[in-house]
Amino acid sequence: MEPADVLAGLDPEQREVAEAVRGPVCVLAGAGTGKTRAITHRIAHAVRSGAVDAQGVLAVTFTTRAAGELRQRLRELGTPGVQARTFHAAALRQLTYFWPRVIGGDPPAVIESKLPLLIGACRQIGRDLERSELRDVASEIEWAKVTQTGPEDYVEAARKAHRTPPIPAEEVVRLYDAYEIIRRERHLVDFETILELTAALMTEHREVATQIRQQYRYFVVDEYQDVNPLQKLLLDTWLGGRDDLCVVGDPNQTIYSFTGATPRYLTNFPVEHPDAAVIKLVRDYRSTPQVVSLANRVLSAARTPHRLALIAQRPDGPEPVFSEYDDETAEAEGVARAVRRLADDGVPLREIAVLFRVNAQSEAYEQAFARAAVPYLVRGADRFFERPEVRQAVVLLRGAARSAGADDELAPTVHHILAGVGLTPEAPGGGKAREKWESLKALADLAEDMAAEGADLAGFVAELERRASEQHAPPVEGVTLASLHAAKGLEWDAVFLVGVTDGMLPIVYAETPDQIEEERRLLYVGVTRARVHLELSWALARSPGGRRSRRPSRFLDGLTGRPAAKSRPSSAAPGQRRTAAGPVSCRVCAKTLATAAEQKLGRCATCPVDYDEALLENLKTWRTAVAKEAKVPAYVVFTDVTLQAIAERVPTSEQDLLAIAGVGRVKLERYGDAVLGLCRAAGYGTESA
Repeated sequence: MEPADVLAGLDPEQREVAEAVRGPVCVLAGAGTGKTRAITHRIAHAVRSGAVDAQGVLAVTFTTRAAGELRQRLRELGTPGVQARTFHAAALRQLTYFWPRVIGGDPPAVIESKLPLLIGACRQIGRDLERSELRDVASEIEWAKVTQTGPEDYVEAARKAHRTPPIPAEEVVRLYDAYEIIRRERHLVDFETILELTAALMTEHREVATQIRQQYRYFVVDEYQDVNPLQKLLLDTWLGGRDDLCVVGDPNQTIYSFTGATPRYLTNFPVEHPDAAVIKLVRDYRSTPQVVSLANRVLSAARTPHRLALIAQRPDGPEPVFSEYDDETAEAEGVARAVRRLADDGVPLREIAVLFRVNAQSEAYEQAFARAAVPYLVRGADRFFERPEVRQAVVLLRGAARSAGADDELAPTVHHILAGVGLTPEAPGGGKAREKWESLKALADLAEDMAAEGADLAGFVAELERRASEQHAPPVEGVTLASLHAAKGLEWDAVFLVGVTDGMLPIVYAETPDQIEEERRLLYVGVTRARVHLELSWALARSPGGRRSRRPSRFLDGLTGRPAAKSRPSSAAPGQRRTAAGPVSCRVCAKTLATAAEQKLGRCATCPVDYDEALLENLKTWRTAVAKEAKVPAYVVFTDVTLQAIAERVPTSEQDLLAIAGVGRVKLERYGDAVLGLCRAAGYGTESA
């Protein structure tokens, strides 16, 4: 392939990226604008034209799958020698190589999860935490480490970042400190420490830095809006003052700020590199003009919009649909019917997705699709190649490949092997059996595709092993159910965005202006996943017969053709405390209550009160389950003080529950039915609002 051939077929902006073979270069690439095509052709053009050596290129991205896609495209462009890795994979490779040479001994082992070490840390400090709380503490430690915050600085840093730790910040510090001591004593590294140690090796050992910088002279970083301070530190250490760097990203798709990611490295790139070439990709090849128009309008109301309006390149399609339902059950059933209609019209089920804000919303759609006999898969569950049936099939296929004869045909052999582990001619009705069948059918379909290209069994097994290493699963025939975060980087012919209400999108615990804007970008990401068909829906009540008090998301104001809500609940400014309208008296002794906790309880902390201990425990168990499903700290659902107040007052109606401090309209709508149900189950009244 000649250099000119690499440039063929690129649009003017993509070609500008490809021809900018030396850095610094900043590519602002909107959703669906072909950024991967642009940067792979840039690398290939730079190598084929002799501007750089393939062995000197390091392309960095955030997921194993994305790195695998980069390598695959570069191989197709005739540049197989380029290294394309995640930050962690590249750093671990360097750390493992240099550790024995400059430190001595075996390099530290990598831990996949912080939880086992945190359990040990809890024992050391005499603290007993639930598993959901441990996960939340692990997230806090990860945030602290990627933002380069040590235990001694955590309290102040968390306060400035408006973080709400799952346990008192001082206890997070104690666990963080104990965790780090245990990790070092056991000669272990977590994913953050891999980056820290690699940067430290280069900083403290000049020969290590020299060798790595001689190896890699030309850097490309994808999804640059998701870089965190620790990754930026490692990248700067790799560069060593050089500026042969190309970064690619979209500030409008910044949706991981809660993990420490920040778009400022992308938006400030021209400030950091005044001579940088800045190129915008705005031609959207993914979505119809109707979908693109809605995406642009979602962002047009942003508080600080980044000017990257998309320009659709596809032919016209149907207008996005906005649907309102009486309750969540009706919404799920309506979506299932719409999916069935699309399937009857020829849209493959694997090209349809239902996207929601939190994973707990998945259950209603799983039930609705099961009733409608629509196969589905839940993204974010077991990875394809880690599913038991897939692992078993790959082991059997690997064994068959070793003993295969020259006359063994690929497709019949694979079908015979897969039939032995559960692949039947007809698909089961649903549930786990259907999920297993879909996994095996995906392997069989891949075998047939490769057989048509002339592959043999050994080649098929090699392809499976490559895909497993890159987490590149074959398509499964079923509707995808996924959270908006899990959907980033993917696309489908038809997308249903469900549960688009205030309190869910934006989520109820998004309070600061920056958090609200990130929720808006999350909706934008969801909209831009759709190629042709797009439906946004919401339910006015949680359950059939429930109070219809929900409102469509404020982000849809002016977009649906319906009148905007007259008023919206406002959040206090960061650090601003909401105050009561007047003094609150103790319901036991009538004294004025001084503290917020006493005002929530409605009594003095020292006043005696009877309450149902079993009900309080049931409320806490329910809260833990809800928080786990929503992947939020338990106190975000209700604080301990609020649960205590509920157990003491035992509300029997929505009005009673709303009278308890800490239970606002949004939480009443989301959790009211469940809380009142627990109170009724404990034998306290049957009144309903």
